[in-house]
This record gives sequence, structure tokens and C-alpha cells, in this order.
Amino acid sequence: MIGVVVGLLLLWLLMPSGGPSIRAGSILVVPLSGSYVEAIDPPLLTRLLTDAEIPFVALLSELKKAERDDRLSSVILRIRALEIGWGQAHELRQALRRLSAAGRRPIAYLELADFSANLEYYVASAADEIHISPAAVAGVVGLAGEYLFLGRMWENLGVDFDIAQAGRYKSAVETIAGDEMSDPHREEANAILDSIDHQFVSGIAEGRGVTPQFVRQAIDHGPLAPGDLEELGLVDEIGFFDELTDSLGGPIVEAKDYAQVDLASLGFDPVARFALIYGSGQVVVGRGRLNSTGSAVLASDTVAGALEDAARDSSIQAIIFRIDSPGGSPLASDIVWRAAKLAKESGKPIIASLSNVAASGGYYVACGADAILATPGTITGSIGAYALRPVVSGLLDKLGVKVETLTRGAHAGLALVTAPLAGDSAKRLRDETDAIYRLFVERVAEGRQLELAEVEAIAQGRVWTGEQAFERGLIDGVGGLTEAVERAKQAIGLAVEADVALVPYPEPGSLTDQISETLSRVAMDAIPKTSLPGIAGRVQDWLETAPVGAPALVPPFVLDIR
Repeated sequence: MIGVVVGLLLLWLLMPSGGPSIRAGSILVVPLSGSYVEAIDPPLLTRLLTDAEIPFVALLSELKKAERDDRLSSVILRIRALEIGWGQAHELRQALRRLSAAGRRPIAYLELADFSANLEYYVASAADEIHISPAAVAGVVGLAGEYLFLGRMWENLGVDFDIAQAGRYKSAVETIAGDEMSDPHREEANAILDSIDHQFVSGIAEGRGVTPQFVRQAIDHGPLAPGDLEELGLVDEIGFFDELTDSLGGPIVEAKDYAQVDLASLGFDPVARFALIYGSGQVVVGRGRLNSTGSAVLASDTVAGALEDAARDSSIQAIIFRIDSPGGSPLASDIVWRAAKLAKESGKPIIASLSNVAASGGYYVACGADAILATPGTITGSIGAYALRPVVSGLLDKLGVKVETLTRGAHAGLALVTAPLAGDSAKRLRDETDAIYRLFVERVAEGRQLELAEVEAIAQGRVWTGEQAFERGLIDGVGGLTEAVERAKQAIGLAVEADVALVPYPEPGSLTDQISETLSRVAMDAIPKTSLPGIAGRVQDWLETAPVGAPALVPPFVLDIR
């Protein structure tokens, strides 16, 4: 009986619907909070049985749909605490600008209770109007970045490292094994902070019609109460949410209902199909979409296979490669780079669209594309490599553990972690790391059509923002997913305003696969979470996935500017 009920429920959920009736002058309410995953829509059962994250592309699509719906008079973005990066923040601001240009009157409503609400206000400042709750705390206090150094912790535990580093800015090594910021790391970190700060201040100034100097003065007086923000002209009105909707006077349409509106009813008529392929999470060798903790992975065989399938599919005219990855395995990165290069030879344009982070291995895989686009705040580059080989003999001594090792071969000690490398084994580790670095530089030079010396000048493991990367030839243009699609249209001779369908690759698996994935997700969600809050949690996450014992392509693990 239960099986029949579930079957009928699924049948009802899968039945086509005409969608809600939207009256002229309606007001769409879109909640903005939490994080938005760079991945395809989760399977239906996952959405029903778990608290699945909303794909960022789904949010952009809904705003794009509202943009062309002339039945809407206004779109309210109800903004609470966001867990997104500066790349996604920029794309949301661009979406609000397009709504405004289309006459949809975007209104931001802030419900914040945090002294660090910089990113939320940055997004809101692109709206036509900003309203704020009377009890909100809008902490526009200026940007800050935290950089941890774990060296003393390992020293206290009796753990040492054999280190090989290719690139003077490859500061992931010092964050793990050092105890202070080196001069190159400080130079890099300040340059990134200056770039994001410029985008932050100039974006607010442009959105609110004031000078950057005025914005900086307001920041230095923060955090500001709602009344102070209103007096400075940084918000337009203080009030409760129901007071805002009552003042607008039109029928309210909730986002969950608006999602049922059929695009075809708004005149959407695609003339081409573009594959949308995601490369999200740690770069790893193999197949899959999620790791053991439920986080997305950029698995080499899965992503390479998607690129190959899209290149062979005669119904696909272009490929959008959306990347949100901090890197990882050099081997996996090279496999995906090769697949992108071969797919490009099919004659179909491949446009890489970089989200919040596409650095080290995440940038490596993008270099096989015809063109690379990133937002101004995207973290990218980090063309370098490093290897960390832990040495735990000191820890074992503290624990009273005696170790005897037997080896065959001059460099068999590379496989052990109980003693420092002897003889020229340390040189062999450095040589292998240097070789991977040289290959990375060659891949970038080939993909970006640059001389090796030109790449060397901007490599060395240095991380750049999107706007800095554009100035140095690491990317072809500044823009988000929308601009990447427009570039692909132009590449095949379509008008920018032409409608195209984005088709996810790899395609969703069979119903059996989807049920299996959902049950696995439900099981993982049932495991008690032990994550630590804030920056301690980021350290915990990083240590769980930190590549050790072999060369890796990973940027510094703390790149969070708030």
C-alpha cells in the first residue's frame, strides 16, 4: 500500500502543471540566504527527502525569467545572511541591474543581525531601493581576511614536514607548516584585499549615487544602526516586511510558486542547445559527484566524460564549462584539461565560466577552453605546485611508540612518514614538484597563447582576482555565466538576445541511480555533524581534504574575505 501511495505521489509531482496565474502588477518575493551550490539540480527524491542546496544557476534562471515577465511590477530580494563568494555576489548584482533595465524595479529588503554584513549590503546596493528591518544590524564595517598558520601546532604535536615548493607565492605551504606570513604571501594577500575592497566600495558608490570617499567615511563610522544608514542615504526606508509589501499594493507571488511558471509562456523559444558542464569542488581522480562528506568533487573521469559526450552530441552547439574549484590532483587536472582540449577540436566553442574560486587545478582545467571569463572578484590563477610529506617521528616519540622500517630501493623512504627523507630523496621530491609546475606553465602557455616567460612572470603560485587576471591575460573577459553564454552565442553566429537552452552534462542518471544517490545523501544527513564554527570549521574542512605525500595544485586554504 505504501508503495502505491509513493508511486501516486511521484506521478502527481511529475505531472506537467500550467503553473500559477500571475496578475498584472504582481510583486515577486525572492529569498536570498545561505549558500548556492555550483551544480545541476539535485534529483527529485533528493529535493523531497533532504535539505538540498539550491543551484546558483537555478537562482539566476528565476531572476532571468522575472526579467522578461512584464506582469511583474517589482521584485523584492529578501536578504538574510549569505554564504557566497564575491564571484556569485557580482553575478547577483548584475542580475539586479538587468531587472532594473527591464523595468522590474528590484528592491532589496535587509534582515541582518551580523556585524559583518559587507557582502550582503554589496549585493543589495545594486537594487533600485534598499529597505531595512527596524531591528537589523547592517555591519558595513570594511573588509577583513584571516590567515592561519598551523606550524606551531604541528611542532607541539611533534610533527614535521619535508617540503617541496614550486612558486614563491605558493603560500599554502606556509599556512600549513609555517608560523608567520612571508613577504611574498603578504604582498599577494594585500593585493587581493585591495582589489576586492575597490570593487566593494566602488560598487556601493555607483549603486547609491555617492562618491567612494563618502562610502569609506561611512564604513569607518560603522557598524551603523538602521537610522544612521537612512540618514546617510545608504538605505531608503526602515520598516517591517509587511509594511513594504503593503505599500507596493500589488499581488504577492512567492518564489516557490513562481518557479512553476513555464518559460514558454513568456516567449522562451530556444534556437540552440548548449551543454552546461560543472567542475565543482576538489579535483580528484576517478568518477563521482560527491565525496564521503557529501561535498561536490571535480572527478576527472566524470567531468572528462561529460566534455567528450557533449562534443559528440550533434544536438549541442556549444559548451559552457562552469568551474568553482580550489584545485587538487595534478593528474586529474591534466585529464580534464586534455578532455577540454579534445572537445574544443570538435569545432564547438568551449567557454569556461569561473565562479567564486577557480585556482590552481581549478584554473588548470579551464586552460583547455576557447575562452575564459571570470567575475571581478573571482579567485583564480595560483599557477604553482607544492608537496608536503609529513614526518611523525616526533609525535610517535611523545606517544612512546617505537618504529622499525625496512626498505628496498634508494628512495623507498618517500612512501614512509616516520622519518625525514635521507640522501637525495628530498631532491627527488623537489624535482617531481618542479616537473609538475613546468607542465602547468606549459598548459597555460598553450591555452592562453602566451610565451613561457610571460606565464612565468604571472605564475609562481600567485593568486589573482578576476579583474587582476584580466589585466594579465589569464582570462579573456570579465563576466559571469550570462556573459559566458553570450560569448558562446557570438561564437556560433547567434544574436546576443537569441534564446538558448542550457542542457546539464552529464545527464541525470537512471531512476535507480537517483534513488541510490538520494538514499546515500539521506544517510549522510543523518550522521551527527561535528563541524566547528567559523574559521576553525574552515581549518577542519581543509585538513580533511589536504593533499599530503604527493605534489598538489591547491591555493592557500583561507581565501575568505568578509
